Amino acid sequence: MPRHAPQAFDQLGFVVDDLDQSINHWLQLGVGPWTVFRDVQLQGNYQGRTVDVRMNVGLAYQGGLQIELIQTTSDGPSPYRNAQGMHHMAWVVDELESAVARLRERGLQPVFEAGNASTRVCYLENPSEPGVLFEVIEGAGLRQMIDHGIAEARDWNGEQPVRVIAV
Repeated sequence: MPRHAPQAFDQLGFVVDDLDQSINHWLQLGVGPWTVFRDVQLQGNYQGRTVDVRMNVGLAYQGGLQIELIQTTSDGPSPYRNAQGMHHMAWVVDELESAVARLRERGLQPVFEAGNASTRVCYLENPSEPGVLFEVIEGAGLRQMIDHGIAEARDWNGEQPVRVIAV
């Protein structure tokens, strides 16, 4: 059976201490505009435990890649606790379960599965390379949102560098 490589990554995720400060740094590098979601909540399972994760998230685009900045605001266990810097590489998928099954066949093991009303995610890692996380993301309209963000970033003139979306 051929083992085709997954598609190119759609997202690089970073865990940061201060979302606003990190966005300002990326803006100085010319990356923007940023869309910010405050108090995002995910319910799920992390390493066998039921968890409720809260975070602030910033999204921007560089070329065809989504840049995600995550500032965790909850104190409980999660894949974002005790993490800093580059966190994961992600693919947007049409159907989460089949994507996870394909990655499990390649030796990756789920460590975090969660969701909310608009999205479902699963982080996986290779047991022989702990700390290298791969994410699959399923969400209605997510591909269109990314395509819109890529076009918006390409044509961005520097105005309105941060847009906050109510969750």
